[in-house]
Amino acid sequence: MRVLVVGGAGYIGAHMCKMLAESGHEIVVLDNFSTGHKAAVQWGRLEEMALADVGRLDAVFEKYQFDAVMHFAAASIVGESVRDPLKYYENNVSDVISLLRAMQRHRVMRFVFSSTAAVFGEPQSDFIDEQHPRAPINPYGASKLTVERMLMDCVSAYGLSSVALRYFNAAGADPSSLIGESHQPETHLIPKLLRRVAGEDIEVRIFGGDYPTPDGTCIRDYVHVNDLCSAHLLALNRLREMGSPTFEAFNLGNGQGYSVKEIITAVARTTGKKLDLSVDPPRHGDPARLVADGSLAKAALGWMPKYTEIADIIDTAWRWHRQPRY
Repeated sequence: MRVLVVGGAGYIGAHMCKMLAESGHEIVVLDNFSTGHKAAVQWGRLEEMALADVGRLDAVFEKYQFDAVMHFAAASIVGESVRDPLKYYENNVSDVISLLRAMQRHRVMRFVFSSTAAVFGEPQSDFIDEQHPRAPINPYGASKLTVERMLMDCVSAYGLSSVALRYFNAAGADPSSLIGESHQPETHLIPKLLRRVAGEDIEVRIFGGDYPTPDGTCIRDYVHVNDLCSAHLLALNRLREMGSPTFEAFNLGNGQGYSVKEIITAVARTTGKKLDLSVDPPRHGDPARLVADGSLAKAALGWMPKYTEIADIIDTAWRWHRQPRY
């Protein structure tokens, strides 16, 4: 298939491009490089532009005649979304509407959407499945849920088939170390710890030490970036096989939670370097535990995560951070 990867210069998007290329698909990367890296575009052709540029977007669709579109181009920092919600609705909703309109005009009817566990808000159960109430508590989660609702409406209105994949905590890097996780600023725990260990002057703080968890720190579900991408590939194949338009959503996680302190200990074991970090007051809106029930993705998509041990996930990330390429 010929696939447009929107946000293909970013962390997950670049890993997706590598996997698509290795699976025999033809790739076009669309990115405006607001957060992505040109050095990460190693597979497929590049179209540098913004989704809001309707004229150029139409030209790209006319030029390539896509079979499907994958979207990875969201703004995704929760705290920033609270401070500047309009940025998140512009980037995560308005720009997606522009993309979906272009797909409609050019009769591209397969869409794989990068969503998030933030659509659920405060957890009401230890393991979050697809039936869990969706009540986001920040503009980031609300923007993603808005797109999911739009995609549901697009089924009957336009004949669009789509799959939304809700990530829990993406982590790790491709074992080749050709690509990895590099954000400015970095907000994710594992890369922040690894960058600190590697000698960067980067602040790492533990927020909250008295949560109702075994060691008092928050528990999260970490899933390897390549496992996320394998779910996208399976979703793409599912869309190709579907006989009638539909919308589906799947939660992606390992179903196993690790606390902040357990991650710090695992990083120390992998790197051989210990970090002594102080505990600050908890952040507002941080749930004590967020762990996925990924059984539906396994049953419906045949998804089988390869990286189920946190040590293996951190090892791939550490290999990247020892010699980052961008």
